[in-house]
Amino acid sequence: MLAAAAVAGFVTTASAQMAELKIMAPAAPGGGWDQTARSMQQALTQSGLVKSVQVTNVPGAGGSIGIAQFVNGAKGAGDQLMVMGYVMVGALLTNKSPVTLDQTTPIARLTGEYEAIVVPANSPIKNAKDLAAAVKADPAKVTWAGGSAGGVDHIAAALFAKAVGADPTKINYIPFSGGGESLAAILGGKVTAGIAGYGEFESQIKAGKLRLIGLTTPAGKGTAEMPSLKDQGVDLEIANWRAVVAPPGITAEQKKALSDTIDKLVKSKEWQEILQQKGWDDAYQSGDAFAKFLTDDQVRTKEVLTSVGLVKS
Repeated sequence: MLAAAAVAGFVTTASAQMAELKIMAPAAPGGGWDQTARSMQQALTQSGLVKSVQVTNVPGAGGSIGIAQFVNGAKGAGDQLMVMGYVMVGALLTNKSPVTLDQTTPIARLTGEYEAIVVPANSPIKNAKDLAAAVKADPAKVTWAGGSAGGVDHIAAALFAKAVGADPTKINYIPFSGGGESLAAILGGKVTAGIAGYGEFESQIKAGKLRLIGLTTPAGKGTAEMPSLKDQGVDLEIANWRAVVAPPGITAEQKKALSDTIDKLVKSKEWQEILQQKGWDDAYQSGDAFAKFLTDDQVRTKEVLTSVGLVKS
């Protein structure tokens, strides 16, 4: 049945347009994965690459719940994709998930994005130096709002503490399953600082409701409006990335059809316009190169998580 449904997801016209595609965002609405999935939906349909694209949200535990549902429920389905990224790599390790990324079929890395640290506009914290002083004085008193435990936001907060000479294992990090919930906590003054991709905060920063403390960009890349943490004396540089994987058990033909569709997507003007609007970097990588990157990144992430005490060696 699944194989038949998967085959039915394609049409064999000269344009090789897919008839239907289902994309899972394994998180609540509002966050980076949800934005990525809905941006793909928009670009794929507007460009005519896919006739109908359905997005579903399966939140919880940094994608651990979503990937389990995806791997177990979509096996052999060539018309389904799941958005994932650096956050999931860390969350699966932190949560000791029995389902791993090795059980999925890698398709492509799509975007890259540096992390942003923000505080409410009325916060006494004005810059990275002020935040560093607060964290160094008592890391447990500084509360951080971000994505799921073990994800890139959590890792960045721990690395910030480590960079300023505080104990990274003592940070007070509050994980949220969706960007909307995290943003509400920051705007409501329920936490000291928030951390996520810049795109999740951009509108509130521009509206004057949030103050940007710094970006995790390389030294020399910051500006007055977009300050780099490194340029402010905090040795922290980290980038998030997002990608799509297919279910296990798909055929070589199904994998090629999905890969070809994504290849056309990233080259479309509709997708390039979205990257510009969202402030996402084009980090497209596919095929064996992406599969190797995914394997290597799981090893690197485990090393980082172990070094900041989020995973036991």
